[in-house]
Amino acid sequence: MSKYLISFPSAAMVVPEGELPAVSRDAHAVIAAAKAAGVYVFGGGIDEAVAPLLVMADGSVSEGGYPWAPALNGGFTVLELASRGEAIAWAARLARACRCGQELRVFMFDAES
Repeated sequence: MSKYLISFPSAAMVVPEGELPAVSRDAHAVIAAAKAAGVYVFGGGIDEAVAPLLVMADGSVSEGGYPWAPALNGGFTVLELASRGEAIAWAARLARACRCGQELRVFMFDAES
């Protein structure tokens, strides 16, 4: 079993305002299905109202993330699945529900985590 990150940046979700309740309902239904299937690990959205902090190895802290990296925002879901094919199927369900494409990545296995 591998853990998969299914995510989208905020700018990808372009939905007419009147359709937002349906998107929320549909997305929550997919998450409920993932929980019922026993594959849900965790998920949520990045709170864009809270600025990121960059915490260095020496403990110093500065506002903002890495200046050279793209902003991290949007929503994400982590599922534990038996195959990449299953991950693609779940990503497609989330894409339909959210009305936007989803990026799919696999976490490397770490026996100690």
